[in-house]
Amino acid sequence: MTALRTSAETASGTAVLRLGTRASVLARTQSQTVADAITAATGTPVELVHITTEGDRSQAAIAQLGGTGVFVTALRDALLAGEIDLAVHSYKDLPTAAAPGLILAAVPPREDPRDALVARDGLTLGELPAGSRIGTGAPRRVAQLRALGLGLEIVPIRGNVDTRLGRVAGLGGPGGGAGDLDAVVLARAGLSRLGRLAVITETLDPLQVLPAPAQGALAVECRTSDARTRELLGRLEDSRTRACALAERTTLGTLEAGCSAPVAAYAEVAEGEHGPELFLRASVTAIDGSDGVRGSLSGPLDDAASLGRTLAAELLDRGAAELMAVGR
Repeated sequence: MTALRTSAETASGTAVLRLGTRASVLARTQSQTVADAITAATGTPVELVHITTEGDRSQAAIAQLGGTGVFVTALRDALLAGEIDLAVHSYKDLPTAAAPGLILAAVPPREDPRDALVARDGLTLGELPAGSRIGTGAPRRVAQLRALGLGLEIVPIRGNVDTRLGRVAGLGGPGGGAGDLDAVVLARAGLSRLGRLAVITETLDPLQVLPAPAQGALAVECRTSDARTRELLGRLEDSRTRACALAERTTLGTLEAGCSAPVAAYAEVAEGEHGPELFLRASVTAIDGSDGVRGSLSGPLDDAASLGRTLAAELLDRGAAELMAVGR
């Protein structure tokens, strides 16, 4: 773990919050957004502390690195050691089990959670000819793209956003890639945070490709014992985003699956007869795209976790566990 620290106080004596972040451009951008929001809401200065994780050091596939938590462990270790005061994670990267001594102090408002296609010649998914090479590193996307039956060749990829974009033929860009792919699929939220929405050729309908649980949401974590930081971070909380993420991730956790499993879940808040309701959808798809199960439920926001457990149980009754084992 590599951490760069500066003073914990300003000249006026105001305590500075040390925010741990991965050093990638996207992680730093997300963390700076949270840092600016904390300062705007509380007047408290925040400094970024760059921490290198195992996921940043390796170019191996996420599943080969151990799946869930590969980008999280070093940040959590730094928190527990008192080297930083808070950490910002992409919520979908967090293990579903709670970390002893740490608390999810805030879930800020969510970006658009859908997946996005970036293709050569401005093509949409349906316009890509059979045999087109599509890059993605997520088993969930691999499974769902294969299930569409479009005859696409799915190519596993890793790397930052610009590296992935650089591999799209004719796109080039700062990554300077080889242009060996016809398209890549990325989270729309990451492109939005980097100001790269213009490269998107199609935002994928969840009816085609359902997003990852908690995709587009950020998780702001601190020590359970740190009352001051917990209070400050609480001002960033968006209760609807937390409820959606909780429903989605409870589905994932009840399925006993991690971020390297072909599981998708997406919750939205809509007005029901008795006020706001959650509408939760989830799916499990065999990695080869040969079969899949989908389901949906709706209910009060306060029942988010219960909805997730119930929907996961329904999917398990319909063979989800067997589907997750296909191709392993």
